[in-house]
Amino acid sequence: MAAPCTRMASRPFLKFMSCFSRTALGNTGVCKFSSTSVYRVTSQAKSVTEKAPSPWTLMAAVCLQRLPVISADLNPIEQQFRHMLQQIELEKSLLSEHELRLLEDAERMSRKQADDYDSDEDDDRRGQEIVLAQDLEDSWEQKLNSFQPASRVRADVDKDVTSVERCLADSLVLLSQQQVGSEKLWLLPQTQWQEGETLRQTAERALASLPAAGFKATFLGNAPCGVYKYKLPKASQTESSVGMKVFFFKAILSDRSPAAAPDSSFVWVKKTELQQYLKPAYVMKVDRFILDL
Repeated sequence: MAAPCTRMASRPFLKFMSCFSRTALGNTGVCKFSSTSVYRVTSQAKSVTEKAPSPWTLMAAVCLQRLPVISADLNPIEQQFRHMLQQIELEKSLLSEHELRLLEDAERMSRKQADDYDSDEDDDRRGQEIVLAQDLEDSWEQKLNSFQPASRVRADVDKDVTSVERCLADSLVLLSQQQVGSEKLWLLPQTQWQEGETLRQTAERALASLPAAGFKATFLGNAPCGVYKYKLPKASQTESSVGMKVFFFKAILSDRSPAAAPDSSFVWVKKTELQQYLKPAYVMKVDRFILDL
């Protein structure tokens, strides 16, 4: 009997609660939002956000590297390893054609001295000049002694930081002197982004805008390899300009003989020389993606 009584008592209570909810909603005047109105409010807020200008000025810079032209000097460990590889190759390799010819000539000379030589062997070579393998080695030795290799170290050129021909065994980075505020700083070539162009196009324009440069470079991808953000001094800050965001792009010099003469407004430096020209905070950012190849 307990279950039917409970069921009968719950029906009036549920009916009362349903009436109360309809009355309460009718008196409060709650309005229903449609999906169209919600979409309209969201799109308006999005448009307002897109129109708001960013307080950061976008810049694009190019890290132009000249790769090594000649091989670097071997350190002691590399020299020992090269000597070991040469010794292994010498011990396991077969005789070359020249070495076989040396053995053949030595055998022929020994047979001539022992009177065990058939003169008919020279009939095929009659009228031709016979050049022994030893004669070839002597001529090669003379050419080797007369050959003078070019110097790997050129004191006059290596000290000229404006020359792209300096330090041929090292990788060099291009720095340009640019006006930043009231002072001139050495930086990677950079310029301000313009609406309608990609950041890579901005970096290409930064390289082309160098005075009397004429560099031919190959850019390595469309994505930046690093970013450097800094704030302007408080006296120079405005609501529309708080600081700069510089996006770096990497490029390789494809022609190391520019048409124009070297200019003092840009220099070619090694990775170990960056601290002499760049500020410490700037060096910490660019040092991450500059490879000392």
